[in-house]
Amino acid sequence: MLPNGPTAPPPWKRPWRRLAAAGVLAIALTGALAGAIPAAITPAFAAEKGVFFPETFTLSNGMQVVLVTNQRVPVVTHMVWYKVGAADEPRGVSGIAHFLEHLMFKGTEEVPPGAFSRIVAKNGGRDNAFTSWDYTAYFQNVARDRLELVMKMEADRMSNLRLTDQLVYPERDVIIEERRQRIENEPADRIGEQINATLYVHHPYGTPIIGWPQEMATLTREEAESFYKSWYAPNNAVLVVSGDVTAEELKPLAEKYYGVIPTRPVPERVRVQEPPISAARRVILRDDEVRQPSIRRNWLAPSYRTDKEGYAYPLQVLSEIMSGGPTSRLYRSLVVDQRIATSAWLGYSPSSWDMTSLAAGASPAPGVTMETLEAALEADIRTLVEKGVTEEEVATAKKRMLAEAAYARDSLTGPAQTLGAAIATGQSIDDVENWPVRIDAVTADQVNAAARAVLGQTNHVTGLLLPLQDKGS
Repeated sequence: MLPNGPTAPPPWKRPWRRLAAAGVLAIALTGALAGAIPAAITPAFAAEKGVFFPETFTLSNGMQVVLVTNQRVPVVTHMVWYKVGAADEPRGVSGIAHFLEHLMFKGTEEVPPGAFSRIVAKNGGRDNAFTSWDYTAYFQNVARDRLELVMKMEADRMSNLRLTDQLVYPERDVIIEERRQRIENEPADRIGEQINATLYVHHPYGTPIIGWPQEMATLTREEAESFYKSWYAPNNAVLVVSGDVTAEELKPLAEKYYGVIPTRPVPERVRVQEPPISAARRVILRDDEVRQPSIRRNWLAPSYRTDKEGYAYPLQVLSEIMSGGPTSRLYRSLVVDQRIATSAWLGYSPSSWDMTSLAAGASPAPGVTMETLEAALEADIRTLVEKGVTEEEVATAKKRMLAEAAYARDSLTGPAQTLGAAIATGQSIDDVENWPVRIDAVTADQVNAAARAVLGQTNHVTGLLLPLQDKGS
């Protein structure tokens, strides 16, 4: 599983992937390069608009197509994003979005069960899929002359998936075993799951993407088919292609394979919202498998889409100041100066349909108690809230972030990942392209206001991951 933001988030904020896809979708700016500009931020004009310079058009059935041409090598990344994820599941059937992601490889009349990935591999490509709370995406990396092949197969399973009990229920056993291996056997992921469920007491972001075990065990073929028929429609999907292809080449293929799929009614994304919570909460997990203790603290924070006060861009700059490398505030304080931690971080990613979270954490150096580390982490956060950051820190952070943006287009899969995630969480291409200008406009006063608003909350959740023999808390 790979990070989904500019600062690697803790495991409980990462999308659940069907397979580990190391190197395929890694991009430093995923989640950072998106968002609508809040009224509180007025662009300065030092940075210029433009990151990926994409082209876009919409098919007659409502499917949006986005293209980033990159002719450095004769390869393309082909991605289809559905605007549906685990947070859109009916209550009581958690995991159905991720389960359907698996079942999408079970075949159609044209492509037999299991043949999709074999055909891609036979043609020299790689394919995979992943599910998050807000979207589900399917992708292939292939030579440019194999683009039509994967477009044909992907369009086929968008409308012609064929499921039988003989295919569905063995795959249900697969995802249950996947949960055992990746969650239940990993203390860091187990506590992450519990922290998430404690932070979001009512909103579906508190439900794990892979699902709760007792509900996964009862998922049915009928439920998977219903979810598929409800959400997997061209007018609820975005095709993003990045690589060695032009719009003149792509448009007729998109019309030929995707444009002929009929539009279908799609449910509105209606989700319950969080009630007001005023109490700080604490989650402690002790396990024999823990070799490195850690502390994590999460605060609710606005996403791009829910940002009313103009905090999303300043919070990204804050994350860079606090956790953007060996000279960042938290690392310098806890690891270098005080020598009480082996790692320290603060992470925030605003690409989310509803609210999101900001998290900070650290692992103790040998011989340092968790009480000492927690007190030091709290002291650094308190200093930040009370004294703020300087204009010099903000300027340095923005310079690093804008440099990353300048190199983002060099990636083949990165533009497709960033643009797809942005559009699936309610943003526009213009929002993505304006990211450098909006980051460049952030001031120290705005960063300090955002830090006070988010980190000053007292309803945070603290998680402690401890070895079984450690009796401290």
